[in-house]
This record gives sequence, C-alpha cells and structure tokens, in this order.
Amino acid sequence: MSNEETSADRNVEIWKIKKLIKSLEMARGNGTSMISLIIPPKDQISRVSKMLADEFGTASNIKSRVNRLSVLGAITSVQHRLKLYTKVPPNGLVIYCGTIVTEEGKEKKVNIDFEPFKPINTSLYLCDNKYGFYTSPNCVLQFHTEALTALLADDNKFGFIVMDGNGALFGTLQGNTREVLHKFTVDLPKKHGRGGQSALRFARLRMEKRHNYVRKVAEVATQLYITNDKPNIAGLILAGSADFKTELSQSDMFDPRLQAKVIKLVDVSYGGENGFNQAIELAAESLQNVKFIQEKKLIGRYFDEISQETGKYCFGVEDTLRALELGSVETLICWENLDIQRYVLKNHTNAEEKVLHLTPEQEKDKTHFTDKESGVELELVECQPLLEWLANNYKSFGATLEIITDKSQEGSQFVRGFGGIGGILRYKVDFQSMQLDDIETDGFDLDDY
Repeated sequence: MSNEETSADRNVEIWKIKKLIKSLEMARGNGTSMISLIIPPKDQISRVSKMLADEFGTASNIKSRVNRLSVLGAITSVQHRLKLYTKVPPNGLVIYCGTIVTEEGKEKKVNIDFEPFKPINTSLYLCDNKYGFYTSPNCVLQFHTEALTALLADDNKFGFIVMDGNGALFGTLQGNTREVLHKFTVDLPKKHGRGGQSALRFARLRMEKRHNYVRKVAEVATQLYITNDKPNIAGLILAGSADFKTELSQSDMFDPRLQAKVIKLVDVSYGGENGFNQAIELAAESLQNVKFIQEKKLIGRYFDEISQETGKYCFGVEDTLRALELGSVETLICWENLDIQRYVLKNHTNAEEKVLHLTPEQEKDKTHFTDKESGVELELVECQPLLEWLANNYKSFGATLEIITDKSQEGSQFVRGFGGIGGILRYKVDFQSMQLDDIETDGFDLDDY
C-alpha cells in the first residue's frame, strides 16, 4: 500500500470517528446508566475486568431498584463487550454502553466497542446516572467523548530541522506535542581575511567542512524521517539563521523523498531548542494549510481529467456507483456532508430487493417506496447514509476514498457542480452506452419472442 493510500484510509477513519462523536454527543439518557470506558494501550484486560467486578459489587448496594438494575445492566453489557478481547489492541480500546432516548422518544440500547485509528493515551471510566451517587441529580446524562475529540485535534506529524553554524536539531510536532529526536554540535571555521598565501587553502577547508556538515544533516534526516522506504511525516520545515537550510534543500545529498515534503524554509534568530520553538511559531500558518493544499491538489487533478477530456472521470451518484461496481474507480471523492441515503427495499410478494439512493427531497416522494407494477408497499430492509456505506465498503471495490470539504474554492465547485460525489477512473468508461443497454434490457422481454 502506498503512502497516499495509507493517508486516505486514515482520513476515512478520522471521518468515522468524527461522525461517531457527533452521534454520541447528541445521545441523551433518561435516567438510566450511560458508561464511557477508555483503556489505553499496554493496559491489562484483567485489571479492567476486576475494576468492573468491583463496580458491580458497589452498584449492588444502590437503594433504588430501578436505578440499581439500570447500573448493573450497563456494567454487565460492558463486561460482555470486554470478553470479546483477549488483550488490549495496539491503539487502545474504547467502549460505550447504555440506554439512550431516540428522537421519537423511544428507548434504544447502545453497545459500541472499537480500536481508535491511533494510540489513545487516556484511561477513563465514567458511569453517568441521574439518581445514584454517580452524578448530580440535575445533570444531563451523556457519553463522554472528550478523549476522542482530543485524538482528532491534529493528526498530522511534521518534521523540523533547525541548523546554524553551531549545530543541528531534529524534531517533530504532532498536535501540541513537540519532540526533539536528535541534535548534534559542529565546530565550523569562521571566515577571515588573513592567511596570505594560505588564504585559498583555508577557504577550501572551510567549504569542505560546511559540505560535510550538510551531508551529515541530510544523512541523519533520512534515518529519522524515513521508515520502511517512505516518509513518516506529513511535511518538513527547514529552519536556520544562515544559508545552511537553503544549501540543504538544494543539495543532491538530501533525500528526494524528503525534498518533496519540504513545506517551508524559515529564518530563525537562534539555533537549538529556542530555534525549534521559533520555527513552530513562524510555520504555524503553513502547517494548518497542509490538508487544505492536499485537497486542492486532489480536486485539481480531477478537474484536469475533465478539461483534457480523457474520459477517466465520473460524477453523480448513479455513474459513480456504476464505475465502482466495474472496479474502474481509482480514487473515489466524496463531500463530507453528502446528504444522500442508501435504501435497501424488499418486495415481500416475490422477495426481490432493490437499492435506491435518495436525497431528502426525493425521500418525500412515497412512490419510491412502492412497486410500480403491483402498487405493493416495499418493505424497508436497511437505510443508512450513502457516505457511511461507502466508508465501510470502498476497499472491496479496489478504490481509495477521499473525503473532502467545501472550504476551498475547488471543493466548493466540486460540491455545487458535481453533486459532491465523483471519481478518478483507471480507464475510460462509456456511461452513455451503458445507459442505452439498460433501456434496451428494460424495454424488451426475451421470453415474449
């Protein structure tokens, strides 16, 4: 799998978590228990099981029968979920269990367990309950999603190289976490006009030492910022108080894979950690724009396919899903707020199923939910947002899924002009002839001849 595909898959996981957070934040209890449990990596399932057993014993003493059964039921649900795991997954484990009230006022049980897309270093057990000693009587019962929100704060990791005449520092920045990976000092000869006949020799030695310094920085950068033959950072900032950063960026010794990741060159007044802090401040705006730039590039590539009339593109729900089924979609592009529902409907008279993709406006038309020939009302088998279905199934079609916003000019144009869904294809597909084939198939019944 290429680095781009890994990044796209990660973005899909981020979108799923965002959607989950939104639904969990909207969930409200009506006095029954809502448990939020987060287990960090390297913790022990046995420790958490014991803690839950202790909680079960404590909850057994709650005087209110309704409240006691509610808490005990929620703890039991969590224990059952925990039994599915022999050990804590590498990125930790998140479990939400409880009874919520739906928009229709009905009670619904929620049992969610999953491994986050990156390590979650929070340990949490909270049982929201209105009547007992778990929360205050006037509080709003809810699931606690703060740790998941923090996980999404900033997923990208950026590399920093700060170099001046005294040495070099290599660091990373991810969200609010900065880390110094390595640093070394260097003793470079200063420029001077003395030396007489030896002046040229001194100048040559000085240039040689500078060259060796730049080479060492380039070598260390490759060791630190490249893992399994690909960069482990989203972008690279080169900082310094002299020309070293420019020399490094233009040097043949600098790994081209890292050269392609350079976002910005910044001038700093200091070297070392002070220079690192200053470089973070000066590069802040560029770092925020990385996702924005990646999105612009992707949609720009899509528009190039259209302007060059390659035929290797599709747009709209119908054509995009046709192309997906053919396996011809290389990159599937969807707007993050795509408002289309996927319905699976069944005709109970002949057990035939059909799939519909409807906008909110189309959902109001009840003819979609009846059989055209017999007038029989179709049974609802499944209904879910199309984007959610695509996020769970895109890999089975051999595609990469890119979820975009409408914040950039290109993104806004894609949403307004192409309905917020489209794709870049591996090869040209003739959608018009496919539509004609469908019309011919629908219009003639071979059994009549």
